[in-house]
Amino acid sequence: MELRPIFSTLRRHKTTAWLLVLEIALTCAIVCNAVFLIGQRLQRMDLPSGVAEHELVQIQLGRIGKSTEAMAQSQTDLAALRLIPGVKQVAVINQLPFSDGGASNSGIRLSPQQQQDTLEATTYYGEGALSTLGVRLLEGRDFQHGEYADFGTIIADLHNGDLKNLPSTIIVTQALAQRLWPGQEALGQTIYVGKGLPFRVIGVVADLGRPNDLNQGPEYSTVWPIRMTVADGSSYVIRTAPQDRATVLQSAVAKLKQLDPNRVVLVKRTYDDARHEFFANDRAMAGILVGVIAALLTVTALGIVGLASFWVGQRRRTIGVRRALGATRGDILRYFQAENFLLASFGIAFGMVLAYGINLFLMVHYELPRLPGIYFPVGAAVLWVIGQLAVLGPAMRAANVPPVVATRSA
Repeated sequence: MELRPIFSTLRRHKTTAWLLVLEIALTCAIVCNAVFLIGQRLQRMDLPSGVAEHELVQIQLGRIGKSTEAMAQSQTDLAALRLIPGVKQVAVINQLPFSDGGASNSGIRLSPQQQQDTLEATTYYGEGALSTLGVRLLEGRDFQHGEYADFGTIIADLHNGDLKNLPSTIIVTQALAQRLWPGQEALGQTIYVGKGLPFRVIGVVADLGRPNDLNQGPEYSTVWPIRMTVADGSSYVIRTAPQDRATVLQSAVAKLKQLDPNRVVLVKRTYDDARHEFFANDRAMAGILVGVIAALLTVTALGIVGLASFWVGQRRRTIGVRRALGATRGDILRYFQAENFLLASFGIAFGMVLAYGINLFLMVHYELPRLPGIYFPVGAAVLWVIGQLAVLGPAMRAANVPPVVATRSA
């Protein structure tokens, strides 16, 4: 098709043409980045926790008054919980992957002389934590009973400057091992925590997500041989069959209240519920962005329809003349589609530059990764298709204008 008449017509309607180009450009820039952000949220929500998600329930308790026998009470509770029908395993664990609340973290160094931490990893405590959570051990071994130390004893020893009773072994995730010792064997390596406290790696697990602070490495986790009590802010984590979770959770809460009526239940939920609550903001953000995209594409499509309809009304005489000179309905239809395609192309080209600039701003201020190049052709294709569909109705009305009627309307 000859493009010269199209450019000639657009030069006579510069303002409206530029407004449409700017509208398409803004839509392209926002849509590309919004789709990218949605992808980031979905990827974040799909992170592996490394635990048996559909088999776990969590109970966290608070006590009215002080308890002087926290460890003894915890051991009594554990023994009673193990007797509940359907309970496979139970442990007292300080935190769970992808769950609300404070997280326990430690800075890790590779030598005692190192001045700055190499990274910060989350720390999991709890006797039998790995087997209860269902974490898959890839290399090495789990902790033995004699390696565990009581949390309260450790705190007292650290306060007194006594380090001889501290644990000396640790288990790390595969992602953390690859980050600390790329291409090397992790078993037997030593890391240093705090004021140069050494811990020898005896095991590597496949995955174990962080409770939060995911930007610091969602799978940078460590497991320590530290025995916890619920008085330390930890929770009872019970592993059972998926279909038994509701029944076991109800029975466990009743048993714990029976053993000590002075306790209140702060949290009782399945792990699925915990994960669902943790990613609630991500789902909401993705939903908002989907709404923004839908609104922008709708407004852009309506703008194209309105402008094309306006131009059809303004060009009835020109259309009639072209029809009288032998132009077919297909020629008129292709004319308006080609015109829209050119305007959309200008807007998309400008929008891609704008999208890149917005992404740079997000990278600097919000630590987002670079926008992958695949989003540009996909965004362009979507806007081209929407533009062609939006202009189709007005273009068909223009093509259906009879030559005689169009000429008499001049």
